[in-house]
Amino acid sequence: MRMKLIICLLSVFALACVEADENFIDDIEEILVQASLLAISTKRSANVITVINSDQIRNRTVSSISDLLRDVPGLAVSKSGVQGSQTQIRVRGSEANHLLVLIDGIEANNSAQSDEFSWGTLMANDIERIEIIRGPQSSMLGSDAMSGVINIITKSADASKSLSIFSEAGSFKTQNGGLNIGLNSGNFNTRLSLSEIQTDGKNISRFGEEKDGYNNQNLSFKSGWTINEKLKSSFVARRSNGSNDYDSDINFDGLVDDEDKIAKFENSTKGFKADYLSLEKRWQHQLAISNSKNENKDFTRGILGTQISSSKDQLRLISSAQLNKLSNRISFLAEHEREDFSQRGQVNDYGVYGIFDPNQDRQRKTSSAALEYRADISDNITAAASVRRDNNSEFKDSSTYRLEVILDAKNALRIRGAYGTAVKNPTFTERFGFYTNFIGNPFLQPEKSKNWELGFDHEPLNRSWKLSATIFNSDLDNEIDGNALDPITFGYTAINKIGTSKRKGIELNASGNLQETLTLSISYTFTDSQELDASGIYQREVRRPRHIASLNLYWQQSDSFNISANIQYNGSQQDIVFPSNVKLSKYTVANLSANLSINKKLDAYLRLENLFDENYEEVYGYQPLSFGAYLGIRYKL
Repeated sequence: MRMKLIICLLSVFALACVEADENFIDDIEEILVQASLLAISTKRSANVITVINSDQIRNRTVSSISDLLRDVPGLAVSKSGVQGSQTQIRVRGSEANHLLVLIDGIEANNSAQSDEFSWGTLMANDIERIEIIRGPQSSMLGSDAMSGVINIITKSADASKSLSIFSEAGSFKTQNGGLNIGLNSGNFNTRLSLSEIQTDGKNISRFGEEKDGYNNQNLSFKSGWTINEKLKSSFVARRSNGSNDYDSDINFDGLVDDEDKIAKFENSTKGFKADYLSLEKRWQHQLAISNSKNENKDFTRGILGTQISSSKDQLRLISSAQLNKLSNRISFLAEHEREDFSQRGQVNDYGVYGIFDPNQDRQRKTSSAALEYRADISDNITAAASVRRDNNSEFKDSSTYRLEVILDAKNALRIRGAYGTAVKNPTFTERFGFYTNFIGNPFLQPEKSKNWELGFDHEPLNRSWKLSATIFNSDLDNEIDGNALDPITFGYTAINKIGTSKRKGIELNASGNLQETLTLSISYTFTDSQELDASGIYQREVRRPRHIASLNLYWQQSDSFNISANIQYNGSQQDIVFPSNVKLSKYTVANLSANLSINKKLDAYLRLENLFDENYEEVYGYQPLSFGAYLGIRYKL
């Protein structure tokens, strides 16, 4: 009944928008995004897409990308403590490992840590823009893209010669700085970037005085070469290494204990890509070769415990043909992927329960083919269909598909709809992982989902405002529960749950100019995410707040000074405290940043986080940072 009411309200809102504005500008700059096998305009995709550009990143002055993503409709962020702590991002009520993260087109999810992206390994200072694509993309990108894709694009050299540095200091003894150097001769460009952040943090546990700090060093290289009018190539490489202190629940009473624990990480991605485009722009081919590696080590009181590492090698070939006047395009993908997983640790003798040896090496391979067709059926209707077949060495072969329709109606109204299926393979950890109280289940089967969404975008008042609304629905089968109790060892294991998990909701967003110098952006998401419990009754899934909202107010006081105000609201949510759940209270956090351009080469900025010192928890028992102030400078030659 609630969803029917939402649909009715959405329809009324759309009809009202049709009547709202008779005059609008036809010409608008197209934004190309990776919402297809090859980049397409946002107008030709039925996906809900949010693009965070370099100006927005610069004006917010945040150091963590996850802080920017909190403002995106449909995304719920859970951080287990302070900066650098484990951070999970759930899209439309899905699991955190249902989201695929790309860095310059390279798949960067960490196979050694539940196929999630390690958000603490990447800083915001070297990012040019972020594309957030909500909705399943398995029909083009495979297993990890069950709920969406975040494509992170790093900066390229934009001047013939460039050198810039930045330095920041602030609360919790935070030091953040870096430099980059670039060259651009027109046909060839290259850029090298170095950065490091260190902070003492604060105690994650509710009890004790021990501080949980964090440090991270980033090195990245990016180069592009336009060989001729038809052929261009690029090479990117990135390395991140550091550590973060953390606490855990060692006596299994549900509360985090103040522990001397540290996790060390080392991650890298590198990739080569070549693009060919015929002179008549009819044929387009792309070859991409990439590799990602992750290594994690855990220490307790200085003693090495579990070590896990993973790597992914991927080869992709895409061929695309424009069939007539660039309006119809058919694309074919051939892909081969190899993943390796390694775990090292102490062999434990549990007596009557047996000897458990965590030392192991695992591998899986996937060969895939995908076909995509996009067509402008008429001047105002675009349709698309894509299908993918995955041949996996570990699981039964799977097929996924997606259908899209976009209608450009009158009065700057755009209506879009999509239906598709998606798949998520079990992780190495879920199948073979071994920790103190967790034993993997090698018999797990892939998760499968069916999804639909319907929405519209409207740009009234000569496109100075943009309104967007989307309703979504997803049914998930074979959901993997990683907290199932093993009746033999009384530890935890992973199982495929019986029944269908249901996720549905609505996303709303409005942005535009209040005045010539004042811009407002507001977003709201309602998510109803439920799963069957052991007794066959639907219950709310943990760490999925029903209500999320954000407000951003940007004031460009002059050419040299601007202020950004950010307010984030997170509604109450459930979290798991064995054997039952606990309710986490709602909270509101306010942030403020200001940028001052002193001259053409020197900028200064101030950032105030958790402005009113809100006391809250995103994960039960884990304490986030309190009020913090940070002052920084940027200098560019």
